[in-house]
Amino acid sequence: MAVSIQTADLDRSDFRELIASHKALMLETSPPESSHALLIDGLKRPDMTVWEMRDGDKLVGCGALKGLSDGRSGEIKSMHTVAQFRGAGLGQTMLKHIMAEARERYYSRLMLETGSQPAFAPARRLYQRNGFVFRGPFEGYHADPHSVFMERALDA
Repeated sequence: MAVSIQTADLDRSDFRELIASHKALMLETSPPESSHALLIDGLKRPDMTVWEMRDGDKLVGCGALKGLSDGRSGEIKSMHTVAQFRGAGLGQTMLKHIMAEARERYYSRLMLETGSQPAFAPARRLYQRNGFVFRGPFEGYHADPHSVFMERALDA
């Protein structure tokens, strides 16, 4: 699989469908008040950069980086791999891309929120393998039994 990563076209129909599917999956595993996955309008914010992964013309995943209010930190958002391509290392590929971009922005750390349910165990393992550690809620989040918060310091 020859995957490319580029800035997402948020108005392209396959990308809009991917984000809608991602949000629906999050709502299947978390109560609505605990689901922080964004829809297209949330991804169009000026503090958000969104990428898509494609194998040729086929959309296989996405990820986003949100700049936080301190100007030195970023939040990983909307990491998603299409179900049939999971387990092929695409999440790792996107995570490395987001981490490289965060370093280019001179961020000192990356943070994220993910689910605490068993369905999110593969995501938590991916982040832990890449040096993320558990922490408390940050920037607008609240303690929630359905959420796990993680962070990783970034080297220069």
